[in-house]
Amino acid sequence: MSLFGPPRAPGWPVELSDGPVLLRPYRRSDATAWSEVRRANRAWLAPWESSLPGGWDELNSPAAFRWVHRDQRRSAREGEGMPFAVCLREANRDRLVGHINVGSIVRRALCSGYVGYWVDARVAGQGVIPTALALAVDHAFGPAGLHRVEVNIRPENRPSRRVVEKLGFREESYHVRYMHIDGAWRDHIGYAMTSEEIAAEGGLLARWHRVRATAR
Repeated sequence: MSLFGPPRAPGWPVELSDGPVLLRPYRRSDATAWSEVRRANRAWLAPWESSLPGGWDELNSPAAFRWVHRDQRRSAREGEGMPFAVCLREANRDRLVGHINVGSIVRRALCSGYVGYWVDARVAGQGVIPTALALAVDHAFGPAGLHRVEVNIRPENRPSRRVVEKLGFREESYHVRYMHIDGAWRDHIGYAMTSEEIAAEGGLLARWHRVRATAR
């Protein structure tokens, strides 16, 4: 690698899939589907999301999506993030059911990023987000050229913590009053993984397949 780092946005844009789970860049036409999922999941998602001015319906309207999409495109174009719509492939369409982003990407000597995600409660517990996270991490460690990924989760968010724990992320830190969420500064548990930790297993998706097979 050059001292000045790789070109902008290596490994992007891209589509990733495993079985019915598809990760793809967002499209402008996702506005209505994104808004429907977000509004339907207010009780499920609001306690874990950063505090922003405005009501839930306003912040998650089709009009608001235009601003979200614009910011995502800028972040991806500048190599700072890889935002994916998480979809389930169905008979006649790809249904948007969640979101995953590898963000705050830093290059050069660090080569690291933070992962955030959410999923529609109506498909929670079906392995959608663990599969999506495994796909995103393998891509981050491969074509995107990262060495380390981190996930920070509130201690009370047991479903989200189970996702990273099932995949074998290390719990390595406790961040006091880390982020302003749901009206207050909330503590977070820091999880992380480096590329060396899964290289011998053929990647994180391969590890996830073995975990699921063992649990059956």
